Amino acid sequence: MKASVIANKDYTIAKIDDRVYGAFLEHLGRAVYEGIYEPDHPSADKNGMRGDVIDLVKKLNVPVVRYPGGNFVSAYNWEDGIGPREERPVRLDLAWHTSESNAVGVHEFADWCDSVGTEMMLAVNLGSRGVDDARNFLEYVNHPGGSYWSDLRIKNGRKEPWNVKMWCLGNEMDGPWQVGHKDADEYGKLAANTARAMRMFDSSLELIVCGSSNSDMPSYPDWERIVLEHTYDHVDHISLHMYFANRDDNTPNYLGLSEKLDTYIKTVAATIKQVKAKRKSKKDVYISFDEWNVWYHSNKKDREILDGNSGWPHAPGLLEDIYNFEDVLMVGLILNTFIRRSDVVKIACIAQLVNVIAPIMTEKGGPAWAQTIYY
Repeated sequence: MKASVIANKDYTIAKIDDRVYGAFLEHLGRAVYEGIYEPDHPSADKNGMRGDVIDLVKKLNVPVVRYPGGNFVSAYNWEDGIGPREERPVRLDLAWHTSESNAVGVHEFADWCDSVGTEMMLAVNLGSRGVDDARNFLEYVNHPGGSYWSDLRIKNGRKEPWNVKMWCLGNEMDGPWQVGHKDADEYGKLAANTARAMRMFDSSLELIVCGSSNSDMPSYPDWERIVLEHTYDHVDHISLHMYFANRDDNTPNYLGLSEKLDTYIKTVAATIKQVKAKRKSKKDVYISFDEWNVWYHSNKKDREILDGNSGWPHAPGLLEDIYNFEDVLMVGLILNTFIRRSDVVKIACIAQLVNVIAPIMTEKGGPAWAQTIYY
């Protein structure tokens, strides 16, 4: 086999947005509890965050972290995670069949982001909730003061607003596994109304509407077209998700999945152009590939908890893949695909950052270490 490369220094596709090297943290498994937060750990700071994990995240230089979900966000009440910890309610998380202590909420996450030098990308619940709760959350996070929600933030210890610019309008709403799952028209209308309300507060926000959970969904790619027809004038990005597995132990086929990813991106990019032309619009919408990673090593182990046979445990070990060198190659191919498609892919978040299909692993009370894909 022969290959040739022609390099032209004057030809560029686009500037690579640093945010393609973003990450994701969800209230799932040990990502938050025993992952970033373990107040009894020897390295814990005054906020209970693990210092050894902070050091590892800093070395990755992650520009943005998406939070708090993921499937978790579709039944999440953000108000549960504010105020005195002893007064926060314990809730049952339907997405992962676990219990949520709410010991970590937006204040703790924001302080952690400051400590690792990253930017917040927040998600609003458009599964069990809607416009009103999204606008209230936005006001709580971003308004300087003098209103009910901003004054409550100040009362809870944060005087200055966080001024979060990136907001996800729900998560994987095309998926029947999602609390509050909707069809494309239902979701598109809700997302458009939510985006309008949020822009009434701040027209400079970057809003991300839900695209397909993966390219094998029966609604793909009509989902993207229908949702964008409702939301195109009100959003900046459409999210895509994809996970990669080698269940057949076939290395060439496994690494060849990068071609499937490339086709996925090209198809959605073409759909964006179609809707732009149909609406006679002058604005551009880009792709936020805000969930991606290798995920399959832990599937069998997780079934008992996910099937509900273990009750409602708090922060059990879920989705804890242990990666090999083959997975490093796959991760590299994924990142290279985003770079080649930098004209349309502007944000990407590896899912996830700690313990849950993650480059960083921890032991309760013990060490934290970098997995192969960290490098």
